[in-house]
Amino acid sequence: MNSINLRRCIPGDEGRLALVGAATFLETFAGVLAGEAIVQHCVRQHAVEKYSGWLGDGHSALWLAEDGEGAAPVGYLLLAKPDLPLTDLGPHDLELKRIYLLGRYQGGGVGGRLLQTAVDHALAIGAKRLLLGVYAGNERAQAFYRKAGFVPVGRRSFNVGGTLYDDLILGRALGS
Repeated sequence: MNSINLRRCIPGDEGRLALVGAATFLETFAGVLAGEAIVQHCVRQHAVEKYSGWLGDGHSALWLAEDGEGAAPVGYLLLAKPDLPLTDLGPHDLELKRIYLLGRYQGGGVGGRLLQTAVDHALAIGAKRLLLGVYAGNERAQAFYRKAGFVPVGRRSFNVGGTLYDDLILGRALGS
């Protein structure tokens, strides 16, 4: 996995982000969520326009993971202002909205590199806490984040295709 390059996204990367976002969502949730619900979710939540909005909002930050052989997008990281149902959200909180990585690239350290990039960026902009939501049934992702020091701080419901799913909200204090 040493051939994976991480780079900060720029305008023009929207299509690459949308493609890998939809592919990883489908790969992760096929067999868990209804097929039509997955398709509609990807149409809305992984639209090029959605990524254009994050790239242009002045608050969000995105990085692509690209395979060094031809720079194919294989994953990404998205940081943004928190949009979580927590009563104690503060101005120094940052949400790790997504670390998405194609399955064949998981387990080789790329996810850890993306997470470290998120932590480094959060510290650089003065964030005091990094928050994220993770599907309550995704034990592998939960273990990944807990190993990195994230702890449960709340819950939320996540709507896909009219069905509500439980997410855990995890948080990690940053700095001293």
